[in-house]
Amino acid sequence: MSHYDWITLAITLTGVILYGLYKSRTTKDLDGYFLSNRAMPWYIVLLSIMGTQASAITFLSAPGQAYVDGMRFVQFYFGLPLAMVVLCITFVPIFHRLKVYTAYEYLEKRFDSRTRTLTSLLFLLQRALSTGISIYAPSIILSSLLNWNIYWTNLFMGGLLILYTVAGGAKAVAHTQKFQLLIIFSGMALAGYMVVRLLPEGVGFTDALNLGGKLGKLNVITTGVEQGGFNWGDRYNLISGIIGGFFLQLSYFGTDQSQVGRYLTAKSISESRMGLIMNGLVKIPMQFFILLIGVLVFSFFQFNSHPVSFNARQMDMLRHSEMQPAAIALEQQHVLVQEKKQELVRQWVDNKEDQSLLNQIGAHLQEEKMIQDSVKTLVKKVDALAETNDTNYIFLRFVVDYLPVGAVGLLIAVIFLAAWGSIAAALNSLASSSVVDIHKKFIEKNCAEKRDYQLSKRYTLAWGLFCIATAMFATRMGSLIEAVNILGSLFYGVILGIFLVAFYMKKIGGKAVFGAAVISEMLIIILFVLNDTGYIRLGFLWLNLIGALAVMALSWLFSKFEGLRRA
Repeated sequence: MSHYDWITLAITLTGVILYGLYKSRTTKDLDGYFLSNRAMPWYIVLLSIMGTQASAITFLSAPGQAYVDGMRFVQFYFGLPLAMVVLCITFVPIFHRLKVYTAYEYLEKRFDSRTRTLTSLLFLLQRALSTGISIYAPSIILSSLLNWNIYWTNLFMGGLLILYTVAGGAKAVAHTQKFQLLIIFSGMALAGYMVVRLLPEGVGFTDALNLGGKLGKLNVITTGVEQGGFNWGDRYNLISGIIGGFFLQLSYFGTDQSQVGRYLTAKSISESRMGLIMNGLVKIPMQFFILLIGVLVFSFFQFNSHPVSFNARQMDMLRHSEMQPAAIALEQQHVLVQEKKQELVRQWVDNKEDQSLLNQIGAHLQEEKMIQDSVKTLVKKVDALAETNDTNYIFLRFVVDYLPVGAVGLLIAVIFLAAWGSIAAALNSLASSSVVDIHKKFIEKNCAEKRDYQLSKRYTLAWGLFCIATAMFATRMGSLIEAVNILGSLFYGVILGIFLVAFYMKKIGGKAVFGAAVISEMLIIILFVLNDTGYIRLGFLWLNLIGALAVMALSWLFSKFEGLRRA
């Protein structure tokens, strides 16, 4: 990056930190630190919800996901609008009426202390692990740009985040996310504009979309039906997105404290509802646009050269190893294949109906992939633990190599700001659940307001350090946007099932739902392991549906046994 890019990056990030600290002047108690004194208008709630969900992973990994797999990932969000409606009808009024700090307080009122503690522990585990992955995402950028050790980079990124999250609490998070999202949307719009502008003369936006579509990247709607049957192992399709995605989104926004804490900051039920409904309407177009940028980058790289590995550290490692001759040979072969492909693409621009040209371009793309796979094999021979999936580096490579001076710094700042918004909200939610659901329940039951405030900061710091430690082990996870959602799906279904029983199965008590939750979580882990080892084929979105239904069914069954035993 140039000096101007570093100046742009430094000014943007410093400005956000100072703005967050300025806005963090809040009441020194739990209501102020965790819920901004319940005084936020709906538009701040909306921006806070979106800022929490749209992490650096969204803006770093999603364009790469579209580059590799097309736009079908957008179907992951198709269940979101329906989930927002259910939340507004059921979840929001109950949480607001009870004046809870965390969603899990309600479970003790409805069931018992044991069920509340189990659910909060499941949340703490999955949210802390997911946040570790979110810290790792922007660390990739610094590590790649500065050639820093990834472990020191994780410490640096995590330390900056902890600074204003510990200092400011929910108020700093909410107001900072407003500022962050303004810069983020501006930066992504700039990226979309620049990728089209940098296309060869005579090639426009529609040409880029046409090429991407002809090469299979505009697969927005897929049914999951293959050879007459439904493919349950297909991760993203219309059915899994609407059904499995509905259960995942309902659990994430309805039971994950990182989101519940955002709309509990609203001044009224109607303000919370408006924020959630608007999120349901805005999120799908937003994700569509981000994935579309990935397709445009794909088309751009059909006209322009790209490295054999988007992760520059891989080739650096090979050049300084005994695999250097083989790596250089593959790199040279990749250059020749790209030159032939680019010539065919230029011919296609003048003759878009020539299917034979598209077939040849497709064949060269397959040849490129074989060369890239060979490079990954060499990397594994040098370091068996090395990260070989370069999906997370594709958009970053385009930004650094092709955007003009100043724009690079802004786009890098966008990814940092997205990380800070989501991670700060996550740390705030981890601290709130730790203080309210664990510490004040089992350690210090009668804390003064000043003591509550001190504990909140200490738990925020502690969870920040834990998440940094988790980030140290986040390598070799492939596409980060997939990894974080797979991890969430291991817990979200079961947590949601507990709340659904609480809301809609009024005759079932805590003993039945606790046993059902434990067994259901074990079932989900077993299914995940079987799928991961190839014994079954099951897309991760279905784990959310299975977990929720298993808790409900087993709770009903156990309650019947309890009734028979009493009889």
